[in-house]
Amino acid sequence: MTSVASTWGRAFSALRHRNFRLFFFGQLVSLIGSWMQSTALQWLVYNLTGSQTSLGLVTFANFLPVLLFSLFMGVLIDRFPRRRLLLFTQTWFMVLAVVLAVLTWAGVIQFWHILVLSLLLGLGNALDMPGRQAFVVEMVDDDKDDLLNAISLNSTLFNLARIIGPGIGGMVVAALGEAPAFAINAITFLAIIVSLLLMRLPPPVLEARAENPLGNLKQGLGYLLGERTILGLVTMVALFSMAGFGALTLLPVFAKDILHTGATGFGNLMAAQGVGALAGALSLIFLGERWHKGRALLASRVFIGPALMGLALSRNPLLSMALMVVLGYTFTTQLVLTNTLIQMLVPDALRGRVMSAYTWALGGFYPVGALAIGALGDHIGAPAAAFLAGAVCAGLIALNMVAFPRMQRLR
Repeated sequence: MTSVASTWGRAFSALRHRNFRLFFFGQLVSLIGSWMQSTALQWLVYNLTGSQTSLGLVTFANFLPVLLFSLFMGVLIDRFPRRRLLLFTQTWFMVLAVVLAVLTWAGVIQFWHILVLSLLLGLGNALDMPGRQAFVVEMVDDDKDDLLNAISLNSTLFNLARIIGPGIGGMVVAALGEAPAFAINAITFLAIIVSLLLMRLPPPVLEARAENPLGNLKQGLGYLLGERTILGLVTMVALFSMAGFGALTLLPVFAKDILHTGATGFGNLMAAQGVGALAGALSLIFLGERWHKGRALLASRVFIGPALMGLALSRNPLLSMALMVVLGYTFTTQLVLTNTLIQMLVPDALRGRVMSAYTWALGGFYPVGALAIGALGDHIGAPAAAFLAGAVCAGLIALNMVAFPRMQRLR
């Protein structure tokens, strides 16, 4: 009994920190709403346009600001209190969700409205994504022993919401339309805003504030380029994000035109990915400290290519859902391990800038892949485009092993 209790205690050790606990539960509510909106928005776009390229364009618009501005946002994150920045981004997201709900409810929503709102959402994400990553260390009181656990719990939360949100979103869209899903999302942001306001944090140490912002940026980039292992971690995230995540932009096409399962089936595919991702995060929570992190990172990437190629060939909804479980597991384990390794290796004074580079790699290259794969899907079909993306991911394993051999030795 003592051994079991000890295992469970270690599995949730980060929750002993009050600030992280507040953030954890506030974020759970908010993320469910965000996944509802994401599912409803993709479905709305495909119904409005019938175009795979349009799906890619919306993704591109959503993440283009991340590609353009996230490196600069890292300077802000190291110069200003991170809680204050996150309060701003959550309020910004809530306002955008209200606008989207009103336009859709009024029946005047057009594709260009969605593109503009996606750009504005992406602008907030360019600050919010690296800001959240850098804020984790503060919420666990700089306890590096709880860092992997906190990141894994965050990922568990994200993917639990990914299971719940798309399923609810698909049912809401099928029964009531897209607007209620957007309105519910707007309301859920109140949970994370309240949790941030209730935190008790020590005065932040803002070493970068006294220096020139461009000098701060140059210092961060110089550190990244000079540390080959960290550069390798960021580079591989960029490439797998472009080819692997980019291919998942085609999921509405698979659900509607290939598997013929409609909005509910699309929600099920998204939820299946969430099930796999949750399993990956839980395996890291319970076993992560025992794993050789570098080898586990490489192993998680090996399955991405074959799973994508299998998804491209599948015409069975249950098989497609099973493959989405595999993709969810592998995507999550590689991202959590990469995130943890970077945060363990980088000094706190540079964390915001380096995590912005990580966000730039993850979120900035995703839209490039989504746009290219979406356009390719319009020309050769979604299955062929997804199969090619899977083949690229399989080829990246060789690049990973040859170009960055030290990555496999990280513990």
